[in-house]
Amino acid sequence: MPVRKAEAVWEGNLKDGKGNMKLGSGAFEGKFSFASRFADGPGTNPEELIGAAHAGCFSMAFSLFLENAGARPEHIHTIAKVHIDKVGEGFRITAIDLETEARVQGVDEKKFLELAEATKKGCPVSQALAGVEIRLKATLLK
Repeated sequence: MPVRKAEAVWEGNLKDGKGNMKLGSGAFEGKFSFASRFADGPGTNPEELIGAAHAGCFSMAFSLFLENAGARPEHIHTIAKVHIDKVGEGFRITAIDLETEARVQGVDEKKFLELAEATKKGCPVSQALAGVEIRLKATLLK
């Protein structure tokens, strides 16, 4: 299996410094700062990238779980909302809210929700985030 990489550079102190993150594939490069991470400043932040990774992983894994159950996934859209909070003297990712909606043939609501929960536990990014509360809202589209 391939090993994925990303990199980041930070220049300056915490509050006034600035940084740049990029994916090894070259598919994304973005600036980040204290303001983009802890306020509403321009740029990206590590939590946003974790959210994108989690949403992508969940959507792909859900497709597999559905297919293995005999269903035919047509469209899966997942949003990940990553919560970072002050805990003690530092900051911590405390929760991620996954909101997914999917158009799937050959599955009823009960089985759909069971498979969504199984996917939440089984997707590799969820497993990597052990210790973070992951909440799921799954909607089967008609």
